Amino acid sequence: MKDQNLDLFDPRTAVMDPEFSPTSTREPDFAFAFNDSNFSDRVLRIEIIGDSLDGDGDSDSHGCHSLADWARNRKRRREDFKKENDMCHSFAALDITACPEEQIISCNQIDSEDADNENQDESVVAMIEEPNSGDEAANSDDSTWNCDSPRVIKVKTLHISSPILAAKSPFFYKLFSNGMKESEQRQVTLRINASEEAALMELLNFMYSNTLTTSTAPALLDVLMAADKFEVASCMRYCSRLLRNLPMTPESALLYLELPSSVLMAEAVQPLTDTAKQFLAARYKDITKFQEEVMKLPLAGIEAILSSDDLQVASEDAVYDFVLKWTRAHYPQIDERRDILSSRLGHCIRFPFMSCRKLRKVLTCNDFEHEFSSKLVLEALFFKAEAPHRQRTQAAEESASSSRRFVERAYKYRPVKVVEFELPRHQCIVYLDLKRDECANLFPSGKVYSQAFHLGGQGFFLSAHCNMDQQSSFHCFGLFLGMQEKGSVSFAVDYEFAARTKPAEEYVSKYKGNYTFTGGKAVGYRNLFAIPWTSFMAEDSLYFINGVLHLRAELTIRH
Repeated sequence: MKDQNLDLFDPRTAVMDPEFSPTSTREPDFAFAFNDSNFSDRVLRIEIIGDSLDGDGDSDSHGCHSLADWARNRKRRREDFKKENDMCHSFAALDITACPEEQIISCNQIDSEDADNENQDESVVAMIEEPNSGDEAANSDDSTWNCDSPRVIKVKTLHISSPILAAKSPFFYKLFSNGMKESEQRQVTLRINASEEAALMELLNFMYSNTLTTSTAPALLDVLMAADKFEVASCMRYCSRLLRNLPMTPESALLYLELPSSVLMAEAVQPLTDTAKQFLAARYKDITKFQEEVMKLPLAGIEAILSSDDLQVASEDAVYDFVLKWTRAHYPQIDERRDILSSRLGHCIRFPFMSCRKLRKVLTCNDFEHEFSSKLVLEALFFKAEAPHRQRTQAAEESASSSRRFVERAYKYRPVKVVEFELPRHQCIVYLDLKRDECANLFPSGKVYSQAFHLGGQGFFLSAHCNMDQQSSFHCFGLFLGMQEKGSVSFAVDYEFAARTKPAEEYVSKYKGNYTFTGGKAVGYRNLFAIPWTSFMAEDSLYFINGVLHLRAELTIRH
C-alpha cells in the first residue's frame, strides 16, 4: 500500500489558483534552508556539459541584450544538438551493466506515461548514486563512461531538502519516491547543458524562496523553460506573470507564441500567451493598414490576429482573400498549403459571414481540400438559413468555446441576408440588422455601409446615415441604396424600404421609389421614419426590437 504521507508532497494533489502569487503567505519561505546542510537530507550534484561540440558554455541569456538574441541563440543550440546527435549517442544510452551502482534515468523515463518533451536539445539526465569518498574532478577519466559522451566542464554540489523539492515538482517527487533502493540514497546527480546552469540555479532558489533574482525577459524565459522541464508549475506562473508585466513588442509576443509546445500547453503559461495574442490582435486590428508588415508574420501571429472579434476588415470576404494571399506566399507547395488551411488557418475564417458569391468561389478554390471546403460552405449556408434567434443562440454557444466561427466581427461593412428571385420578375430582398449601439454611434453625421449584394449582375449596397432632415431643422435616420459600379452603365430599379415595427413586430413599408442608376450613384430617404433622431433612439422607440433595428430593402429590375 502506498505511503499516504507521500501525498503531502505530491503537487498533483493540490488545487492551485491559476493567478496564485508565489509570494503569498500560503507559500512558506524556506530561503534560509537553501544549500544549508543543517536543513538538508540529500546532496544534489550538478554536472554541466558544453552545449555544442565547440561551445563555450555560455547560457542562452548570457550576453543576450534582447529577446531576438535569445531566440537566435536557442535556434543555434538546437542546430548544434542535431549535429551532436549525428556524432555520438545520448548519455542515457550508456551501458549501465558496466556501472552497477548507478541507475541512469532520463526525465521522460521517470514517468513513461508523460508526453514527449520537445526540449530534447536540453534533455536532463538524472541518476541516483552512492556518495563519493571525496571531490571528483569535473573532467576525470571515468572508464565506465562511453568515450563519445559529452565532456563535463564543471560540477556543482548543493545541499537540498527532498520534501521541499518534491512538494514543488512532480519531477523530483517521482525521482525521490520511485520505490527503488536508489531513491533512498543520499546523492542525486543531474546532468545539464551549460546554457541551463543559471536558469536551474534560479529555479532551485525559487523552490525555496518563491522569488527570483532575475528580471530581464531573456533570463526569465530561460527560467520558464527550466521550470517546464522540471515541472515546477508555480515558477512557470511566476515567470509568466513577470513577463506579462514587461513591455510587450511584436517580437516578444511572437516569441511567446512560438515557445515549445510543452510550454505552450501548460496552464500556467496560458495568461502569457493570451496577453501576447491580445497584443498582436490589437496592434494589427486594421490589417489593411499594416498589410506589408502582417504579410511577414509567422503562422502563430496570423492565427492570433485572425482569431480576434475586433478585426477591422470590410467583410469576411476580405479575411478569406487575405488568408489565401498569405498562405500562397508562405507555403508555395500546394500540399503544404492545403494542410495549413485545413488544420490551422481555415478555422480562422468565419465562413457563415461570407457572401454567397464568395462562398461559391470557395467550392472551386484549389487551395482547399474539396471535402474540407464543402463542409464549411454547407455549414455556412445552413447558418444563413436559420432564423435570427437561432443564429444568436449558435453565436452564444460559440462564444463559450475556443471556436468563433458563428461570432460576427466588427466589420466595416455590415453583413446582409439576401433572397433572390428570377421569376416572375428579377428581384432580390435584402435584410440588414443594426444594433442600437451601432445606430447611436452614427450621431451626429456618421454612416454605416452594408456588404455588397448583386442583382442582374450589378453590385449594390445599403447605407444608413444620421443626417439633417430636408429642412435642416433636426437630426434623423436616413437609408440609401447605392450601385457600386462606376461608369456609363444605367440600371432602372424599383425599390422599397421597410422596417419591423412594434407592437406587431412585422415589416412595415416606409418608402417606395424608382430610380435609374448610373455608376457610383445612390438614392434613398433622409428621414426614413419621419421622426427626429431623439425619438428614433428613445427607450420606447417603435423600431428597436430587443436592441436591434431590422431593415428590409426590396429591389426589382424594371423592364
